[in-house]
Amino acid sequence: MEIALIVLAVLVLAVGYVIHLYNSLVRARQLAEEGWSGIDVQLKRRADLIPNLVNTLRGYVAHEKGTLEAVIAARNHALSVSGGDVAGRAAAEGALGQALGKLFALAESYPDLKASENFLGLQTSLETLEREIQMARRYYNGAVRELNILIETIPSSFVAARFSFTQKTYFEIADAAERALPEVSL
Repeated sequence: MEIALIVLAVLVLAVGYVIHLYNSLVRARQLAEEGWSGIDVQLKRRADLIPNLVNTLRGYVAHEKGTLEAVIAARNHALSVSGGDVAGRAAAEGALGQALGKLFALAESYPDLKASENFLGLQTSLETLEREIQMARRYYNGAVRELNILIETIPSSFVAARFSFTQKTYFEIADAAERALPEVSL
């Protein structure tokens, strides 16, 4: 009788521990998804700001049509990438960041544009958004790191495999030149 109670207690503790590991994995997955949602919101805000920026620039730099079209094309491509494709979205956002960098470099050549209140406001908004995207990226990557650690380490790896938890991809920009924020000067 005593042995049966000990076996039952060990079994209850083991089941409790498996439940704890499962709940830890679910929590980590939810935090990673929350982090991705934060990135997605910030990227959408940036994408919504770009048409205003391009329209403001259009009047000043009409003969630089190719640069403006490149920014619009990069924005549209970034918006078209599936939300679940983290690597694809990172590549598209990197290309958009490069296009924006070229746009701001071009704007430096136009003193009237740099003095425009509308342009300065948009530039400040974009700079703030870039910082918020960077913070959201750090939060997401931290949440992904915690999830991936749980999935890879023993004993939680057994629970993760049994319940089909999969690793998530970090939101990284591959090209070092794309990692730099666009130059924004006031």
